[in-house]
Amino acid sequence: MSSNPTYIDYADGVDPDPDPAPPRRRGRRVLKWVAIVTAVLVVAAGATGYGFYWQLQHNIDHEDTDKLIGGNRPPKLNSALNILMLGTDSRAGANAKYGRGMKNDPPRSDTMILLHLSPGGKQAMGISFPRDLMVPIPACRRADGTASAAVPIGMINSSFTNGGASCTVKTIEDLTHIKIDHFMQVDFTSFKSVTEAVGGVEVCLPQDVNDKDSKLHLSKGKHTIKGETALAYVRDRHGLGDESDLQRIKRQQQFMGSLANKVLSAGTLTDPKKVYDLAEAGTKSLTTDKGLDLGTMVKIARSMHGLTAGKLDFVTVPVAAYAPDPNRVALSQPAAGQFFTAIRQDQAVEAAAKKTTGPVQVRLYNATGSSSTAAKVAKQLKAQGFVVLGTATMKTRQTTGVYYAQGSQAQAAALAAVIPGAKKALYPKAGPGVVNLVLGTSFTAVKAKKKAGIPTLEGEIHADGDICATGT
Repeated sequence: MSSNPTYIDYADGVDPDPDPAPPRRRGRRVLKWVAIVTAVLVVAAGATGYGFYWQLQHNIDHEDTDKLIGGNRPPKLNSALNILMLGTDSRAGANAKYGRGMKNDPPRSDTMILLHLSPGGKQAMGISFPRDLMVPIPACRRADGTASAAVPIGMINSSFTNGGASCTVKTIEDLTHIKIDHFMQVDFTSFKSVTEAVGGVEVCLPQDVNDKDSKLHLSKGKHTIKGETALAYVRDRHGLGDESDLQRIKRQQQFMGSLANKVLSAGTLTDPKKVYDLAEAGTKSLTTDKGLDLGTMVKIARSMHGLTAGKLDFVTVPVAAYAPDPNRVALSQPAAGQFFTAIRQDQAVEAAAKKTTGPVQVRLYNATGSSSTAAKVAKQLKAQGFVVLGTATMKTRQTTGVYYAQGSQAQAAALAAVIPGAKKALYPKAGPGVVNLVLGTSFTAVKAKKKAGIPTLEGEIHADGDICATGT
Protein backbone atom coordinates (compact mmCIF):
# COMPACT_ATOMS: atom_id res chain seq x y z
CA MET A 1 0.00 0.00 0.00
CA SER A 2 1.53 3.31 -0.97
CA SER A 3 2.61 5.75 1.74
CA ASN A 4 2.29 8.94 -0.32
CA PRO A 5 0.36 11.41 1.85
CA THR A 6 -2.65 13.28 0.56
CA TYR A 7 -4.23 14.46 3.82
CA ILE A 8 -1.57 15.25 6.44
CA ASP A 9 2.18 15.35 5.80
CA TYR A 10 4.89 14.61 8.33
CA ALA A 11 8.57 15.54 8.50
CA ASP A 12 11.18 12.79 8.49
CA GLY A 13 14.36 14.87 8.49
CA VAL A 14 16.10 16.20 11.62
CA ASP A 15 16.96 19.86 11.15
CA PRO A 16 20.11 20.85 13.16
CA ASP A 17 19.84 24.50 12.11
CA PRO A 18 18.72 26.72 15.04
CA ASP A 19 16.97 29.12 12.66
CA PRO A 20 13.44 28.27 11.51
CA ALA A 21 13.44 26.81 8.01
CA PRO A 22 11.03 24.68 6.05
CA PRO A 23 11.99 20.99 6.02
CA ARG A 24 13.63 19.76 2.84
CA ARG A 25 11.40 16.80 2.53
CA ARG A 26 8.27 15.49 4.13
CA GLY A 27 7.00 11.98 4.55
CA ARG A 28 4.92 9.79 6.74
CA ARG A 29 6.05 8.15 9.93
CA VAL A 30 4.37 6.36 12.80
CA LEU A 31 5.60 6.44 16.42
CA LYS A 32 4.53 3.71 18.81
CA TRP A 33 4.33 4.32 22.55
CA VAL A 34 2.80 1.30 24.30
CA ALA A 35 6.08 0.42 25.99
CA ILE A 36 6.25 3.91 27.53
CA VAL A 37 2.88 3.28 29.15
CA THR A 38 4.08 -0.10 30.35
CA ALA A 39 7.09 1.66 31.85
CA VAL A 40 4.98 4.30 33.59
CA LEU A 41 2.52 1.78 35.00
CA VAL A 42 5.20 -0.59 36.24
CA VAL A 43 7.49 1.96 37.89
CA ALA A 44 4.62 4.03 39.29
CA ALA A 45 4.04 1.27 41.82
CA GLY A 46 7.48 2.01 43.25
CA ALA A 47 6.87 5.74 43.71
CA THR A 48 6.65 5.59 47.52
CA GLY A 49 8.77 8.57 48.55
CA TYR A 50 6.66 11.75 48.96
CA GLY A 51 9.13 14.02 47.12
CA PHE A 52 9.51 11.55 44.27
CA TYR A 53 5.73 11.05 44.07
CA TRP A 54 5.08 14.83 44.10
CA GLN A 55 7.63 15.40 41.32
CA LEU A 56 6.16 12.70 39.08
CA GLN A 57 2.60 13.88 39.74
CA HIS A 58 3.49 17.44 38.68
CA ASN A 59 5.11 16.21 35.48
CA ILE A 60 1.67 15.24 34.19
CA ASP A 61 -0.91 17.48 32.49
CA HIS A 62 -4.60 16.52 32.44
CA GLU A 63 -7.66 16.91 30.21
CA ASP A 64 -11.25 16.40 31.42
CA THR A 65 -12.27 13.70 28.93
CA ASP A 66 -15.47 12.69 30.72
CA LYS A 67 -16.76 16.28 30.60
CA LEU A 68 -15.76 16.80 26.95
CA ILE A 69 -17.32 13.58 25.67
CA GLY A 70 -20.39 13.62 27.91
CA GLY A 71 -22.89 10.72 27.89
CA ASN A 72 -23.78 8.05 25.35
CA ARG A 73 -20.52 6.18 25.83
CA PRO A 74 -20.17 2.38 25.60
CA PRO A 75 -21.04 0.52 28.82
CA LYS A 76 -18.32 -0.92 31.04
CA LEU A 77 -18.83 -4.70 30.77
CA ASN A 78 -16.07 -6.05 33.05
CA SER A 79 -13.01 -5.07 35.10
CA ALA A 80 -10.55 -5.11 32.18
CA LEU A 81 -8.87 -1.75 31.48
CA ASN A 82 -8.56 -0.08 28.08
CA ILE A 83 -6.00 2.73 27.88
CA LEU A 84 -5.56 4.67 24.64
CA MET A 85 -1.99 5.72 23.85
CA LEU A 86 -1.48 8.70 21.60
CA GLY A 87 1.89 9.76 20.16
CA THR A 88 1.96 13.36 18.96
CA ASP A 89 4.28 15.24 16.61
CA SER A 90 4.26 18.48 18.59
CA ARG A 91 7.27 20.68 17.78
CA ALA A 92 7.00 22.64 21.02
CA GLY A 93 10.10 23.09 23.18
CA ALA A 94 12.81 20.48 22.65
CA ASN A 95 10.74 18.82 19.90
CA ALA A 96 11.32 21.78 17.53
CA LYS A 97 14.44 20.20 16.03
CA TYR A 98 12.30 17.49 14.40
CA GLY A 99 10.99 19.74 11.65
CA ARG A 100 11.21 23.46 12.42
CA GLY A 101 9.04 24.32 9.45
CA MET A 102 6.14 22.67 11.33
CA LYS A 103 6.74 24.51 14.62
CA ASN A 104 3.52 26.52 14.37
CA ASP A 105 1.39 23.72 12.91
CA PRO A 106 -1.30 22.17 15.14
CA PRO A 107 -0.11 18.97 16.86
CA ARG A 108 -1.08 15.76 15.12
CA SER A 109 -1.39 12.20 16.36
CA ASP A 110 0.22 9.60 14.16
CA THR A 111 -0.02 6.87 16.78
CA MET A 112 -3.16 5.31 18.20
CA ILE A 113 -2.67 2.19 20.32
CA LEU A 114 -5.37 0.74 22.55
CA LEU A 115 -3.73 -1.13 25.44
CA HIS A 116 -6.14 -3.80 26.70
CA LEU A 117 -5.26 -5.05 30.20
CA SER A 118 -7.02 -8.10 31.63
CA PRO A 119 -7.39 -8.22 35.43
CA GLY A 120 -4.44 -9.54 37.42
CA GLY A 121 -2.06 -9.41 34.49
CA LYS A 122 -3.61 -12.45 32.77
CA GLN A 123 -2.97 -10.93 29.37
CA ALA A 124 -2.24 -7.58 27.74
CA MET A 125 -2.63 -6.53 24.13
CA GLY A 126 -1.51 -3.40 22.29
CA ILE A 127 -3.95 -2.82 19.41
CA SER A 128 -2.71 -0.52 16.64
CA PHE A 129 -5.08 1.68 14.61
CA PRO A 130 -3.33 2.77 11.37
CA ARG A 131 -3.29 6.57 11.05
CA ASP A 132 -4.77 6.36 7.53
CA LEU A 133 -7.74 4.20 8.58
CA MET A 134 -10.88 5.76 7.07
CA VAL A 135 -13.71 6.08 9.63
CA PRO A 136 -16.57 8.43 10.58
CA ILE A 137 -15.31 11.30 12.76
CA PRO A 138 -17.90 12.57 15.28
CA ALA A 139 -18.49 16.17 16.31
CA CYS A 140 -16.34 16.94 19.37
CA ARG A 141 -16.09 19.52 22.13
CA ARG A 142 -12.59 20.95 22.50
CA ALA A 143 -10.81 21.83 25.74
CA ASP A 144 -10.88 25.56 24.82
CA GLY A 145 -14.70 25.55 24.69
CA THR A 146 -15.07 25.43 20.89
CA ALA A 147 -16.38 22.46 18.92
CA SER A 148 -15.44 20.57 15.76
CA ALA A 149 -17.96 19.45 13.15
CA ALA A 150 -18.66 15.82 12.35
CA VAL A 151 -16.97 14.36 9.24
CA PRO A 152 -18.79 11.52 7.40
CA ILE A 153 -15.52 9.78 6.54
CA GLY A 154 -11.93 10.80 7.24
CA MET A 155 -8.54 9.51 8.38
CA ILE A 156 -8.76 8.43 12.00
CA ASN A 157 -5.81 10.60 13.06
CA SER A 158 -7.68 13.70 11.90
CA SER A 159 -9.86 13.28 15.01
CA PHE A 160 -6.91 14.50 17.11
CA THR A 161 -6.25 17.47 14.84
CA ASN A 162 -9.95 18.38 14.90
CA GLY A 163 -10.68 18.01 18.59
CA GLY A 164 -7.69 16.78 20.60
CA ALA A 165 -7.14 13.57 22.53
CA SER A 166 -10.69 13.31 23.88
CA CYS A 167 -12.04 13.49 20.32
CA THR A 168 -9.86 10.52 19.36
CA VAL A 169 -11.19 8.64 22.40
CA LYS A 170 -14.75 9.38 21.26
CA THR A 171 -13.98 8.36 17.65
CA ILE A 172 -12.55 4.98 18.65
CA GLU A 173 -15.35 4.33 21.13
CA ASP A 174 -17.94 5.03 18.42
CA LEU A 175 -16.05 2.77 16.01
CA THR A 176 -15.42 -0.21 18.31
CA HIS A 177 -18.07 0.16 21.04
CA ILE A 178 -15.24 -0.51 23.53
CA LYS A 179 -15.29 1.70 26.65
CA ILE A 180 -11.94 3.51 26.92
CA ASP A 181 -11.06 4.07 30.58
CA HIS A 182 -8.09 6.42 30.16
CA PHE A 183 -5.75 7.99 27.61
CA MET A 184 -2.03 8.87 27.71
CA GLN A 185 -0.37 11.26 25.27
CA VAL A 186 3.40 11.65 24.81
CA ASP A 187 5.87 13.24 22.38
CA PHE A 188 9.30 12.68 20.76
CA THR A 189 11.33 13.84 23.76
CA SER A 190 9.59 11.47 26.16
CA PHE A 191 10.21 8.55 23.82
CA LYS A 192 13.94 9.24 23.62
CA SER A 193 14.22 9.63 27.39
CA VAL A 194 12.60 6.26 28.07
CA THR A 195 14.96 4.40 25.70
CA GLU A 196 17.92 6.07 27.43
CA ALA A 197 16.57 5.30 30.91
CA VAL A 198 16.43 1.55 30.22
CA GLY A 199 19.95 1.54 28.75
CA GLY A 200 18.85 0.94 25.16
CA VAL A 201 16.57 -1.44 23.28
CA GLU A 202 17.65 -4.40 21.16
CA VAL A 203 16.55 -4.43 17.51
CA CYS A 204 17.42 -6.58 14.52
CA LEU A 205 17.93 -5.16 11.02
CA PRO A 206 17.50 -7.38 7.93
CA GLN A 207 19.92 -5.20 5.92
CA ASP A 208 22.37 -2.30 6.16
CA VAL A 209 20.59 1.04 6.51
CA ASN A 210 22.01 4.44 5.52
CA ASP A 211 19.04 6.78 5.36
CA LYS A 212 19.86 10.49 5.08
CA ASP A 213 16.28 11.54 5.87
CA SER A 214 15.89 9.81 9.23
CA LYS A 215 19.67 9.94 9.94
CA LEU A 216 19.63 6.19 10.58
CA HIS A 217 22.95 4.47 9.85
CA LEU A 218 23.17 0.87 11.09
CA SER A 219 24.59 -2.38 9.74
CA LYS A 220 22.63 -5.59 9.26
CA GLY A 221 22.03 -7.64 12.41
CA LYS A 222 21.34 -6.96 16.09
CA HIS A 223 21.94 -3.61 17.76
CA THR A 224 21.09 -1.99 21.09
CA ILE A 225 19.85 1.52 20.33
CA LYS A 226 18.65 4.48 22.38
CA GLY A 227 18.05 8.22 22.21
CA GLU A 228 18.33 9.81 18.78
CA THR A 229 19.15 6.49 17.10
CA ALA A 230 16.04 4.84 18.58
CA LEU A 231 13.90 7.77 17.46
CA ALA A 232 15.40 7.59 13.96
CA TYR A 233 14.67 3.85 13.86
CA VAL A 234 10.96 4.19 14.66
CA ARG A 235 10.60 7.21 12.34
CA ASP A 236 12.50 5.69 9.40
CA ARG A 237 10.46 5.62 6.19
CA HIS A 238 12.89 5.03 3.33
CA GLY A 239 15.64 2.78 4.69
CA LEU A 240 13.57 -0.21 5.83
CA GLY A 241 10.60 -2.15 4.43
CA ASP A 242 8.39 -1.16 1.53
CA GLU A 243 7.54 2.33 2.90
CA SER A 244 3.97 1.23 3.70
CA ASP A 245 2.27 2.29 6.91
CA LEU A 246 1.27 -1.28 7.80
CA GLN A 247 4.74 -2.78 7.49
CA ARG A 248 6.24 0.05 9.49
CA ILE A 249 3.65 -0.54 12.21
CA LYS A 250 4.77 -4.16 12.39
CA ARG A 251 8.42 -3.17 12.72
CA GLN A 252 7.63 -0.65 15.43
CA GLN A 253 5.51 -3.17 17.30
CA GLN A 254 8.61 -5.35 17.46
CA PHE A 255 10.50 -2.38 18.90
CA MET A 256 7.80 -1.86 21.53
CA GLY A 257 7.83 -5.53 22.44
CA SER A 258 11.60 -5.44 22.89
CA LEU A 259 11.33 -2.26 25.01
CA ALA A 260 8.53 -3.72 27.15
CA ASN A 261 10.59 -6.90 27.62
CA LYS A 262 13.48 -4.74 28.86
CA VAL A 263 11.23 -2.71 31.17
CA LEU A 264 9.67 -5.84 32.71
CA SER A 265 13.01 -7.56 33.26
CA ALA A 266 14.38 -8.01 36.77
CA GLY A 267 17.57 -6.14 35.86
CA THR A 268 15.57 -2.97 35.24
CA LEU A 269 13.04 -3.15 38.07
CA THR A 270 15.59 -4.01 40.77
CA ASP A 271 17.87 -1.07 39.93
CA PRO A 272 16.70 2.01 41.94
CA LYS A 273 18.40 4.50 39.61
CA LYS A 274 16.85 2.91 36.50
CA VAL A 275 13.44 2.91 38.19
CA TYR A 276 13.79 6.61 39.07
CA ASP A 277 15.07 7.57 35.60
CA LEU A 278 12.35 5.51 33.91
CA ALA A 279 9.57 7.03 36.00
CA GLU A 280 10.87 10.56 35.38
CA ALA A 281 11.23 9.93 31.63
CA GLY A 282 7.85 8.23 31.32
CA THR A 283 5.91 11.03 33.01
CA LYS A 284 7.76 13.95 31.39
CA SER A 285 5.72 15.58 28.59
CA LEU A 286 2.80 13.30 29.52
CA THR A 287 -0.87 14.33 29.20
CA THR A 288 -3.69 12.11 30.45
CA ASP A 289 -7.39 12.26 31.16
CA LYS A 290 -8.30 13.87 34.49
CA GLY A 291 -9.00 10.49 36.08
CA LEU A 292 -5.53 9.08 35.41
CA ASP A 293 -3.32 10.67 38.06
CA LEU A 294 -0.25 9.01 39.52
CA GLY A 295 -2.29 7.42 42.31
CA THR A 296 -4.49 5.67 39.75
CA MET A 297 -1.37 4.56 37.86
CA VAL A 298 -0.06 3.00 41.07
CA LYS A 299 -3.31 1.07 41.53
CA ILE A 300 -3.23 -0.13 37.92
CA ALA A 301 0.42 -1.16 38.21
CA ARG A 302 -0.19 -3.16 41.39
CA SER A 303 -3.27 -4.81 39.89
CA MET A 304 -1.12 -5.99 36.96
CA HIS A 305 1.42 -7.77 39.17
CA GLY A 306 1.10 -10.97 37.14
CA LEU A 307 2.01 -9.36 33.80
CA THR A 308 5.09 -10.73 32.06
CA ALA A 309 6.51 -10.08 28.60
CA GLY A 310 5.19 -13.50 27.55
CA LYS A 311 1.62 -12.28 28.13
CA LEU A 312 2.01 -9.07 26.12
CA ASP A 313 1.05 -9.13 22.42
CA PHE A 314 0.87 -6.45 19.73
CA VAL A 315 -1.62 -6.57 16.85
CA THR A 316 -3.07 -4.29 14.17
CA VAL A 317 -6.84 -4.09 13.72
CA PRO A 318 -8.02 -6.12 10.69
CA VAL A 319 -7.91 -3.81 7.67
CA ALA A 320 -8.22 -3.97 3.89
CA ALA A 321 -7.67 -1.50 1.06
CA TYR A 322 -10.05 1.48 1.04
CA ALA A 323 -11.77 1.26 -2.36
CA PRO A 324 -11.90 5.00 -3.22
CA ASP A 325 -8.20 5.51 -2.40
CA PRO A 326 -5.58 2.71 -2.40
CA ASN A 327 -3.33 4.87 -0.18
CA ARG A 328 -5.84 4.43 2.67
CA VAL A 329 -7.30 1.44 4.54
CA ALA A 330 -10.71 0.48 5.93
CA LEU A 331 -11.80 -2.04 8.55
CA SER A 332 -12.01 -5.57 7.19
CA GLN A 333 -15.38 -7.08 8.11
CA PRO A 334 -16.54 -9.32 9.69
CA ALA A 335 -13.07 -9.91 11.19
CA ALA A 336 -12.84 -6.43 12.78
CA GLY A 337 -16.29 -6.67 14.34
CA GLN A 338 -15.53 -10.10 15.80
CA PHE A 339 -12.22 -8.85 17.16
CA PHE A 340 -13.79 -5.80 18.84
CA THR A 341 -16.51 -7.98 20.39
CA ALA A 342 -13.88 -10.27 21.90
CA ILE A 343 -11.98 -7.30 23.34
CA ARG A 344 -15.18 -5.80 24.80
CA GLN A 345 -15.91 -9.08 26.54
CA ASP A 346 -12.28 -9.58 27.65
CA GLN A 347 -12.16 -13.05 26.21
CA ALA A 348 -8.97 -15.08 26.40
CA VAL A 349 -6.61 -14.97 23.43
CA GLU A 350 -7.07 -18.06 21.28
CA ALA A 351 -4.13 -20.42 21.50
CA ALA A 352 -4.41 -21.73 17.95
CA ALA A 353 -1.32 -23.79 17.35
CA LYS A 354 -2.53 -24.64 13.86
CA LYS A 355 -4.08 -22.01 11.62
CA THR A 356 -6.05 -22.53 8.45
CA THR A 357 -5.49 -20.32 5.44
CA GLY A 358 -9.17 -19.57 4.98
CA PRO A 359 -12.62 -21.20 5.17
CA VAL A 360 -12.43 -25.00 5.26
CA GLN A 361 -13.92 -26.62 2.13
CA VAL A 362 -15.86 -29.80 2.82
CA ARG A 363 -17.30 -32.58 0.66
CA LEU A 364 -20.03 -34.35 2.61
CA TYR A 365 -20.75 -38.09 2.27
CA ASN A 366 -23.78 -39.52 4.05
CA ALA A 367 -23.37 -43.11 5.23
CA THR A 368 -25.81 -43.02 8.13
CA GLY A 369 -28.77 -44.55 6.34
CA SER A 370 -30.91 -41.47 7.01
CA SER A 371 -31.53 -39.30 3.94
CA SER A 372 -32.20 -36.11 5.92
CA THR A 373 -28.91 -36.14 7.84
CA ALA A 374 -26.72 -34.69 5.06
CA ALA A 375 -28.84 -31.57 4.53
CA LYS A 376 -29.05 -30.92 8.27
CA VAL A 377 -25.29 -31.30 8.79
CA ALA A 378 -24.50 -29.15 5.75
CA LYS A 379 -26.62 -26.33 7.20
CA GLN A 380 -24.91 -26.61 10.61
CA LEU A 381 -21.42 -26.58 9.09
CA LYS A 382 -22.21 -23.55 6.95
CA ALA A 383 -23.41 -21.71 10.06
CA GLN A 384 -19.96 -22.27 11.58
CA GLY A 385 -18.12 -20.90 8.55
CA PHE A 386 -17.33 -24.10 6.66
CA VAL A 387 -17.82 -24.17 2.89
CA VAL A 388 -19.81 -27.25 1.82
CA LEU A 389 -18.93 -28.05 -1.80
CA GLY A 390 -21.58 -30.75 -2.16
CA THR A 391 -23.22 -33.81 -0.63
CA ALA A 392 -23.52 -37.43 -1.71
CA THR A 393 -25.01 -40.65 -0.37
CA MET A 394 -22.89 -43.77 0.18
CA LYS A 395 -24.56 -47.13 -0.43
CA THR A 396 -22.72 -48.93 2.35
CA ARG A 397 -22.53 -48.04 6.01
CA GLN A 398 -19.22 -46.47 7.06
CA THR A 399 -17.42 -45.19 10.17
CA THR A 400 -17.52 -41.45 10.73
CA GLY A 401 -14.26 -39.98 9.50
CA VAL A 402 -12.39 -36.94 8.16
CA TYR A 403 -10.23 -37.67 5.13
CA TYR A 404 -7.67 -35.23 3.71
CA ALA A 405 -4.72 -34.89 1.36
CA GLN A 406 -1.18 -34.06 2.44
CA GLY A 407 -0.93 -30.34 3.27
CA SER A 408 -4.53 -30.06 4.50
CA GLN A 409 -3.89 -31.20 8.08
CA ALA A 410 -4.95 -27.85 9.59
CA GLN A 411 -8.25 -27.86 7.69
CA ALA A 412 -8.88 -31.48 8.73
CA ALA A 413 -8.19 -30.64 12.39
CA ALA A 414 -10.63 -27.71 12.26
CA LEU A 415 -13.38 -29.94 10.86
CA ALA A 416 -12.67 -32.86 13.20
CA ALA A 417 -12.97 -30.49 16.17
CA VAL A 418 -16.73 -30.16 15.53
CA ILE A 419 -17.41 -33.82 14.61
CA PRO A 420 -17.21 -35.89 17.85
CA GLY A 421 -15.64 -39.31 17.44
CA ALA A 422 -14.48 -38.77 13.86
CA LYS A 423 -11.27 -40.51 12.92
CA LYS A 424 -8.73 -38.64 10.76
CA ALA A 425 -6.88 -40.27 7.90
CA LEU A 426 -4.85 -39.28 4.86
CA TYR A 427 -6.67 -39.67 1.56
CA PRO A 428 -4.71 -38.26 -1.43
CA LYS A 429 -7.76 -38.17 -3.71
CA ALA A 430 -9.44 -35.60 -1.46
CA GLY A 431 -7.57 -32.87 -3.32
CA PRO A 432 -5.55 -29.90 -2.01
CA GLY A 433 -7.37 -27.76 0.55
CA VAL A 434 -10.50 -29.93 0.50
CA VAL A 435 -11.61 -32.26 3.32
CA ASN A 436 -13.95 -35.22 2.85
CA LEU A 437 -16.37 -35.82 5.72
CA VAL A 438 -18.02 -39.22 5.96
CA LEU A 439 -21.03 -39.30 8.28
CA GLY A 440 -21.17 -42.89 9.55
CA THR A 441 -23.35 -44.85 11.89
CA SER A 442 -21.52 -43.43 14.93
CA PHE A 443 -22.35 -39.84 13.99
CA THR A 444 -24.47 -37.98 16.57
CA ALA A 445 -24.39 -34.23 15.91
CA VAL A 446 -22.22 -31.30 14.87
CA LYS A 447 -20.53 -29.93 17.96
CA ALA A 448 -21.00 -26.24 18.68
CA LYS A 449 -17.78 -24.24 18.71
CA LYS A 450 -16.50 -23.10 22.06
CA LYS A 451 -17.04 -19.48 22.98
CA ALA A 452 -14.61 -17.63 20.77
CA GLY A 453 -11.56 -16.03 22.27
CA ILE A 454 -9.80 -12.95 20.98
CA PRO A 455 -8.97 -13.98 17.38
CA THR A 456 -5.32 -14.59 16.62
CA LEU A 457 -4.56 -12.00 13.96
CA GLU A 458 -2.09 -12.20 11.11
CA GLY A 459 1.27 -10.67 12.00
CA GLU A 460 0.70 -10.83 15.77
CA ILE A 461 3.88 -9.99 17.70
CA HIS A 462 4.80 -11.26 21.16
CA ALA A 463 6.89 -9.09 23.48
CA ASP A 464 9.16 -12.01 24.38
CA GLY A 465 9.48 -13.22 20.78
CA ASP A 466 12.52 -13.45 18.51
CA ILE A 467 13.32 -9.89 17.36
CA CYS A 468 14.93 -11.22 14.16
CA ALA A 469 12.04 -13.54 13.27
CA THR A 470 10.32 -11.43 10.62
CA GLY A 471 13.12 -9.35 9.20
CA THR A 472 11.27 -6.02 9.07
